[in-house]
Amino acid sequence: MSNRSTSETALKRLGFVLGLTRLGLLAETLTRAFWPVWTVLFVAAAAVMMGAQEVLPLEASWALALLVVLASGWFLARGLSEVQLPSREDAITRLDSTLPGRPIQALRDSPAIGDGDAGSQALWRAHQTRMAGRTAGAHAVAPDLKLARLDPFGLRYTATLLLLIGLLFGSFARVGNIADIASGGGTALAAGPTWEGWIEPPSYTGKPALYLNDQPEGALVIPVGSRILLRLYGEVGALTVAETVSGRTGEVPSAAEPEQSFEVTQDGALEIAGPGGAKWDVALLLDTPPEIAISGQADTSARGEMTLGFEAFDDYEVFGGQARITLDLASVERRFGLTPSPDARDPIFVPLPLPIAGDRSSFEEILIEDFSKHVWAHLPVTVTLSAQDAAGQSGQSIELPITLPARRFFDPLASAVIELRRDLLWSKDNAVRVSQLMRAVSHRPVDGIFKRETDYLRLRTILRRLEAYKAYGLNVEKQEELAEALWELALNLEDGDLGNALERLQQAQERLAEAMKNGASDAEIERLMQELREATDDYMRELARRNQQEGEQSGDQQQAENSMQMNQDDLQRMMDRIQELMEQGRMAEAQQALEELQRMLENMQVTHGQGQGNEGDQTMQGLADTLRDQQGLSDEAFRDLQEQFNPNAQAGQSGENQGLSGGEGRGTAHDGNGGSGDGEGESDSEQGQGEAGEQGEETGDGGDMGLGDRQQALRQELDRQMRNLPGQGSPEGDAARESLGRAGEAMDGAEDALRQEDLATAIDRQAEAMEALREGMRELGEAMAQDQQQGSQGNAQTQGANRDPLGRSQGNRGAAGTDDGLLQGEDVYRQARRLLDEIRRRAGEADRPDIERNYLERLLDRF
Repeated sequence: MSNRSTSETALKRLGFVLGLTRLGLLAETLTRAFWPVWTVLFVAAAAVMMGAQEVLPLEASWALALLVVLASGWFLARGLSEVQLPSREDAITRLDSTLPGRPIQALRDSPAIGDGDAGSQALWRAHQTRMAGRTAGAHAVAPDLKLARLDPFGLRYTATLLLLIGLLFGSFARVGNIADIASGGGTALAAGPTWEGWIEPPSYTGKPALYLNDQPEGALVIPVGSRILLRLYGEVGALTVAETVSGRTGEVPSAAEPEQSFEVTQDGALEIAGPGGAKWDVALLLDTPPEIAISGQADTSARGEMTLGFEAFDDYEVFGGQARITLDLASVERRFGLTPSPDARDPIFVPLPLPIAGDRSSFEEILIEDFSKHVWAHLPVTVTLSAQDAAGQSGQSIELPITLPARRFFDPLASAVIELRRDLLWSKDNAVRVSQLMRAVSHRPVDGIFKRETDYLRLRTILRRLEAYKAYGLNVEKQEELAEALWELALNLEDGDLGNALERLQQAQERLAEAMKNGASDAEIERLMQELREATDDYMRELARRNQQEGEQSGDQQQAENSMQMNQDDLQRMMDRIQELMEQGRMAEAQQALEELQRMLENMQVTHGQGQGNEGDQTMQGLADTLRDQQGLSDEAFRDLQEQFNPNAQAGQSGENQGLSGGEGRGTAHDGNGGSGDGEGESDSEQGQGEAGEQGEETGDGGDMGLGDRQQALRQELDRQMRNLPGQGSPEGDAARESLGRAGEAMDGAEDALRQEDLATAIDRQAEAMEALREGMRELGEAMAQDQQQGSQGNAQTQGANRDPLGRSQGNRGAAGTDDGLLQGEDVYRQARRLLDEIRRRAGEADRPDIERNYLERLLDRF
């Protein structure tokens, strides 16, 4: 191939790249020649869109327009004179300058010497081939559009910014005024009046304000309640406003008022009469009232709160709402304490919850409210929901008849107290009936009705206050005061503080059994089952501690083999089964399973594990003793407070106070009539001897110590016990220390109150101390159980030795114990029945191998 053909082939391949480079050179030439032209035009367009021609005198507008035309023409002519269209050679030169070694120029060159020398020709061809290879990767050269050298002040950027401002804040409609100015039609407008107007929709609509000058004449749709603001310029009276959209009556401002503002309330016409005026037919976009509806039925949470779902809609947003609850007196079963006419009570109004963030035009929410303390609790009521929008319009739901959800009390005595409270709030005429029933309930406290003496004393105190108020007239304030006291008493009876684990377990079982009979809700069942689980855990820890102290765990092997052993997992599965039966509605089976669990807990030997050491048991026992001593001290403080409240009745009430043996270390025996509450009982001297003996037994050698000193001693004992708490470093152990610290602080407050003889405050602080002590003991037990679980994991290999080579338990002929659960999700007797039936069926099949049938027959003989 000749040198000439190589050069032409390479340049032909660069045709497209050279074309793009040539266009870039043309862009550079046009930009540098005509940038002043579009800079002037950008400034002029921005001024027109911002309305400069409307505010400047006509002469100034003409002068500026002429200046723009002359400047644009001069810059255009200068640019045309400077424009030179780039040639192909210019493109080759630009492209070649960007390549290393200028290969394009090398391809177009020819050798000056060596035409007849073959070696020189071969060398030149090799050089041409290398240059052609360099051109293969050539790309079009980008144009250089930088004008900093020609525009050092950045005028082009200023013009672009002004144009953007005109586009954002100006109006294209003003561009049409240029034709009026050019034809002379704008003379009268420039010299005469002008006007401006704005339409501001209500803020709750979320719609933007409108510039009335930009709105075309004719139909105009705006939201109801919008406000129109008009400003008339020029000579007063040249422009007037005529409108029928505001519906204004009475004293109306002049139609030629320079500034006018009114609210649109109806459809009508709006006209600005005069030179340059306009007219619109206004139609209102109506605001529809909100809608609200109840979704689902009213439910009761585990804590007795009512949960009621609802949904609301509005074209803009729901501003607020409320629920109205009224008594359905016609549906009330009027008997017992509900027989009298009820006292007048206003309906219950509860604000509805609204979304904190998000769209309020359509949403779903849940109303959660606790009506347990209201007199209408568990009575027929009607619920009506209403919603309001920002315009003041409201919408209501249909009335929903329900039984007002509230907390249920499963303790029989607590339920009776709540019913007495309801009767007292229902009507003041029930005061006599309530006092008689309270006397009947507290007539014989020694029969086991009251589990604690303080509960009995509180009931008798409320009874005396009721009878005193009844004698002098029972007003609303006293009625509410007694109702609050009865409520606190019922809560204490229902959730009473039991220091003994077995009593707490029995109470949890009784409440669960009562819930089965009364058809409790799923939430209440779940709460009572959780309470039963916690009480069972406490009972198991107490049994394990006693077994270890009495040496039962180190008994002989025969006793261990004959005793039934259960761990916490077994009990957990049994309680899960009970809850499952209750949720399925199989209450008879659940009741039977609960009774079986109760018998097992009373008679079994609990295997609580080997990880629980003596130190932890001693700590738990010490904390339990501290809790019991604190309970006894609180009971004694309450008795002193009761005597302060009614000192004249001390002699007459000795039988009441001594009739219930609930204090620690009570050494005085009483007969059955000691708690009759009728004022007949021990004499003053006998009562004083009983109290002194009781205090002496409770305090031991410190019988002459005051309540404050005894409280201080308990606080010091708690400090000593906290120094040796197990589980340090674990979350449960740290939580136990924090709870016991709160108990110590509450004891300090109780001590200060006792020394100041403020018994009411002291009792409150003592209650806080006992609650914190119980919480600390529970958390400490969890920490110890976790330590035990970690220790049991290390014995996994030892337990594996009790299994056969296939990993199965060796049963009764192997190890004495097993880590399998006692129950596996279903009733053990039904499971055993199904297994025996299956074995019999397979043993009766003649087609089975003899060796298998012999094995099945041996199983039947064994079981």
